[in-house]
Amino acid sequence: MELRSLLQLAYFGATTILFKRKRPLVGSIILTDKCNLACKHCAVSNITSIIYPYPQIRAEMQWLYAEGVRILFFYGGEPFLWRNQGHTLRDLVIEAKQIGFLLVNVVTNGTLQVDLPEADLVMVSLDGGKEKHNEIRGDSYDRIIANIEKASRGNVCLYMAINQINKGEIRAVCETAAHTKNVQAVSFNFHTPYPGTERLKLSRTEKQACADQIVQLIDAGYPILNLKSALPYIVNNTFPTPCYQCIVVENGDKWVCGRCIDIEGLCAECGFFFAAEFSLLFKGNVKVIWDLLRTYLKYI
Repeated sequence: MELRSLLQLAYFGATTILFKRKRPLVGSIILTDKCNLACKHCAVSNITSIIYPYPQIRAEMQWLYAEGVRILFFYGGEPFLWRNQGHTLRDLVIEAKQIGFLLVNVVTNGTLQVDLPEADLVMVSLDGGKEKHNEIRGDSYDRIIANIEKASRGNVCLYMAINQINKGEIRAVCETAAHTKNVQAVSFNFHTPYPGTERLKLSRTEKQACADQIVQLIDAGYPILNLKSALPYIVNNTFPTPCYQCIVVENGDKWVCGRCIDIEGLCAECGFFFAAEFSLLFKGNVKVIWDLLRTYLKYI
């Protein structure tokens, strides 16, 4: 991370904590819900399969920047499917940088491509070793690994949602992160049980066992982007919600923190590690602040 970006983000964090501001820092734009996979744990893809138009996406970027957002994520569906009026996902990343966003990241299933050197992080979903990943996402593991290794820049972060199918695969994904070309780190979430996917959620005991393993792997030096200090709050869902510093935009709709906020009771079962970590950060949790600085400076 460039020193200028780090100082700007540090200033935002310090003033937010001191003055208890609720201005957003992290923004997510959903480019389309169209996806080329049908993953067992997903409840938000291919509902409309609409590619949202470029003028709308550009307006959303400008609005988020004006609101104070400086860390931007592009999501799908599958964002590499997005094309409109001659523009591609790469064009959006470049334009976001030109607007002034300090960090621009993309979340993808990795089956089409992952080579996007203009992005700060390309977060590629990998849900275990080959057998368990393919059980969840279809026969895609080998294609994803090949795409990662062909990338022109080492800006890939693996992204795993832990659920009942793959809860035993944490170490396998960490090993892949540690030994695959172009992978910087791995980031974990727990499955958030959207309607229709409740069977995949973990019990608190199962979450604790997974968290204990993640801690052991962090201590062993595996490249894990998550914060060890936040894990007890994530396991017990005791972090402050919603996280006012995060905002999600899709097709003109806006949500503070995430889309799950509209579903009764789902916020209390949130498994999204980043939301918990940022929520604790901006509440002034000293351990989380120190942990985040140390971890992010190492991997971003």
